[in-house]
Amino acid sequence: MIFRMLADFVVIVHLGFVLFVVLGGLLVLRWPRAAWAHLPAAAWGALIEFGGWICPLTPLENLLRTRAGEVAYSGGFVEQYILPALYPLGLTRTTQAMIGLFVLLVNGVVYTVAIRRKRERQKTILSQ
Repeated sequence: MIFRMLADFVVIVHLGFVLFVVLGGLLVLRWPRAAWAHLPAAAWGALIEFGGWICPLTPLENLLRTRAGEVAYSGGFVEQYILPALYPLGLTRTTQAMIGLFVLLVNGVVYTVAIRRKRERQKTILSQ
């Protein structure tokens, strides 16, 4: 029972991390210092996708599921939980690259806006 609960907790943390990687740049618009946490997370998320690697949280979840007497799954978190909803045929290297590009594009746009806002604030402060 405890191992299943821990595995479910890992899934929740993993999903939270994935959402932070993709959308965490929006926090930077409100709290610029969030970039210190978000930039490394976004880089890690993109690197995992471009490298075709599996996040270390996936084997941890599988270990906990096995200890709970459940069946572990093959592949990664994205393959197990996200892609079935988005891409019923499964994960390919092309799809992974597209996900990595999506992460970079979304965050590139958000950080461009954040940098422009910061420059505008600095100009306003200097002109006063």
